[in-house]
Amino acid sequence: MSLKTFKGGVHPYDGKELSKDKETTKLLPEGDLYFPVSQHIGAPAKPIVQKGDTVLAGQMIAEAGGFVSSPIFSSVSGTVKGIEKCRTSVGDMVDAIVIENDGNYTEAAFDEVEDVTKLSKEEIVEKIKNAGVVGMGGAGFPTHVKLSPKEPDKIEYIIANCAECEPYLTSDYRRMMEEPEKLVAGMKIILQLFDNAKGCFGVEDNKPDAIAKLTELVKDEPRMEVVPLMTKYPQGGERQLIKAVTDREINAKMLPADAGCIVDNVETIVAIYHAVKLGRPLTDRIFTVTGDAVSDPRNFRIKIGTSFSQLLEAAGGLKNPAEKLIAGGPMMGFALFDTNIPTTKTTSALLCMTVDEASKYEETACINCGRCVEACPESLIPSRLADFSQQKRMEEFEKWYGLECIECGSCSFGCPARRPLAQAIKTMKKDALAAKRKK
Repeated sequence: MSLKTFKGGVHPYDGKELSKDKETTKLLPEGDLYFPVSQHIGAPAKPIVQKGDTVLAGQMIAEAGGFVSSPIFSSVSGTVKGIEKCRTSVGDMVDAIVIENDGNYTEAAFDEVEDVTKLSKEEIVEKIKNAGVVGMGGAGFPTHVKLSPKEPDKIEYIIANCAECEPYLTSDYRRMMEEPEKLVAGMKIILQLFDNAKGCFGVEDNKPDAIAKLTELVKDEPRMEVVPLMTKYPQGGERQLIKAVTDREINAKMLPADAGCIVDNVETIVAIYHAVKLGRPLTDRIFTVTGDAVSDPRNFRIKIGTSFSQLLEAAGGLKNPAEKLIAGGPMMGFALFDTNIPTTKTTSALLCMTVDEASKYEETACINCGRCVEACPESLIPSRLADFSQQKRMEEFEKWYGLECIECGSCSFGCPARRPLAQAIKTMKKDALAAKRKK
């Protein structure tokens, strides 16, 4: 069977052998937990608890602040200590609800549905909305909004992003290996919303055992199939995944629904199953702690709000001093200067590296080799866009399709001159979008 893929991309060292074969370990947090009210794209959630309130695990503590928003739930039982400013993994300072964990993990009551097939489409979307499910592999777009396109009859593909192309990350892999039934059940629920759609599980071929498990589970499902993908970064990018699976293309001005597609990652689809079938809100996820500086790289099933520092301690701490700490993977993750920050719905990994290789490279002049062009999955000219950024030439930047950049970092990775191309393009893109909002 030929492997599907996209044009461009790179092949960085994936580092997955450090943690991929270790079973997920359940980790219960200690001490105070912080729950940022901004864990998704859109309006921040609005706190509905006050200092001194007693809460249960699974109880809503902040309601959605608008249509494009999502509620927040406590993952532990305890007492609300107040609302404080808290730094997140992307560096922002946001309001966070602080809960003193009582260590009992007493849960709120959840209503399980005996037969999901008897639910109406409206009931399914409402359960997903009320459970606070958001995209857990990226920016955190509220899932109930994504599953409510203007023309649902035109949706032909529901694509499960099982690629996990970012180096070192293995949380999705462990979920596929340990609970593939939940992933398939979640896909069935989504397919109930779209009468004309087919469910596709896009899995990179460096996960043959996951491909085999899912293939066996869906062999009698006429509306589902497993699509083996070529192992290449960024195969899990939304546009690249759509291209590989369906041969359709979208740009920055389009949504996947415009191409008849909806894309959700592994954790999100499992969260949909938990929300609709079990009535459980989003309070936990699988999280990878890895890197050559970590004593015992592994995957944890965590309560959202658990601090990065406790997760690192649970992985045995550092066996060697770490020059670089990253929330997420090395290609698109965010560098950290502190691990005393809380996990959220969208945080998937902590990467600890003994050597910060990127900072040791000395930038030299562009040699016009074209490797950045070959690597770019959007067929852009990154070297030229970076020049426009450094020269503050916003008009030319937009004219040369700079806003189409997906910020994957493939250009920087492939550049022999070690130019920080992706950073320069990302900066100009941010400025250009801010200028458009002002207009």
